[in-house]
Amino acid sequence: MRWLLLIVALWGASAAIAASPCDTRAPTAMAELGEVRLAYQSIGRDSDPALLLVMGLGGQLIDWPDEVLGSLCQAGWRVIRFDNRDVGLSRLKGEEPKASLTYAAIRYRLGLPVEAPYHLRDMAADGLQLMDELGIEQFHLLGASMGGMIAQHMADLAPERVRSLTLLMTSSSAQGLPAPRAQLLELLARREAPNRQVALEQQADLLAALGSPQVPDDRAALLRQAARSYDRAHYPQGIQRQLLAVLAEPSRVELLNRLRVPTLVVHGTADPLLPVMHGVHVAAHIRGSELVLIPGLAHRFQSAFKRPLLQAVQAHLAAQEVQAPQLAGRLDGEAVWVQ
Repeated sequence: MRWLLLIVALWGASAAIAASPCDTRAPTAMAELGEVRLAYQSIGRDSDPALLLVMGLGGQLIDWPDEVLGSLCQAGWRVIRFDNRDVGLSRLKGEEPKASLTYAAIRYRLGLPVEAPYHLRDMAADGLQLMDELGIEQFHLLGASMGGMIAQHMADLAPERVRSLTLLMTSSSAQGLPAPRAQLLELLARREAPNRQVALEQQADLLAALGSPQVPDDRAALLRQAARSYDRAHYPQGIQRQLLAVLAEPSRVELLNRLRVPTLVVHGTADPLLPVMHGVHVAAHIRGSELVLIPGLAHRFQSAFKRPLLQAVQAHLAAQEVQAPQLAGRLDGEAVWVQ
């Protein structure tokens, strides 16, 4: 009889874990939003304050570390992550737009206007429509790299809806800021691959180049990360169109000057794609913003920098909610940024 009771208890515990609102294995849902079909995942209770995560160029929702999402959810946040249009499982509806990245890159280097099938402001509208679809009026917003640029537009389009803004490793797209390393531009543009193995090697090369020189890379781990993304969704044409949207983006200085959203800007001193002055420039143009510079951080979420990243982000989020003591107490030391 004792064995039977034990089995019943274990079964009940397993069922409770599976039904946990903070289970990051929650199914991916699809939202039909006008010209786009957006894949997203919502983790947490509907009644908790919402935190929307916006990923960078070519990144998928799975590139946000599950450990971080689980910890944020346990601390009382409803965390929503999604695939930007044209990557992961999200797609444009209708005929696929034609675009020439080579021609656009030449115009960009010459300082000429670049045409793109869509713009970052359109991608910002996607995020706002997703929140409409979920019935969420107000939310906190966190964007990384290109996702930070999109988040800037979201905060400008709907300032009354964004309770706080966190910008990681991003830029104002202003003229005169330091350029990315030439090697990185070549790696970003290198999206054609004859087979899966070559594609994985190319992505691992890019991830390595985006990492901190202070942190030795495990090539096998980078290849596993590349394989996970490739096997979920491999769509280089979409990434090229996203890159065109970035190249076509004008300076957002005027936009930043008019933002009045509580804002945290976090940037690494070793960022090879968007050197540290990009983050400094963003913070300088958002009134009342807080700037945190992390020594050695580059342009990837690497576990070596988890503590300063999490301390900065969790303190900013906690300050905007009445449950700040709970959040501050639960986040520190629990979440882990993984490669």
